[in-house]
Amino acid sequence: MAFGINREELNRWKEAVSRGEIAFLTHYWHDPRFPDIRTVTKVGCSDVELLSAWCAGHGLNPRYIHKRPPFPHFDLLGQRQVDILRREKQWEHLRRFRLE
Repeated sequence: MAFGINREELNRWKEAVSRGEIAFLTHYWHDPRFPDIRTVTKVGCSDVELLSAWCAGHGLNPRYIHKRPPFPHFDLLGQRQVDILRREKQWEHLRRFRLE
């Protein structure tokens, strides 16, 4: 379940994904399978080849892309989420969700 984002942010992410851009959406999240994780970043792109290359460039296995049309995405969690958000200069995500 997602918390901490509004419809406008979600719609901007969906629009960017639909245009074939690499887009980031971070939100609070609760899943009993991951009791120590409180946020997730969805890295989306409708161009699955581009998203696969992006994953590989960050040492992530593209096999774990959620290929759910129309918004394919890769979920970033934990320390890897923080490291990649830094690398991608997504400072607002890091500040807003207190990931640093």
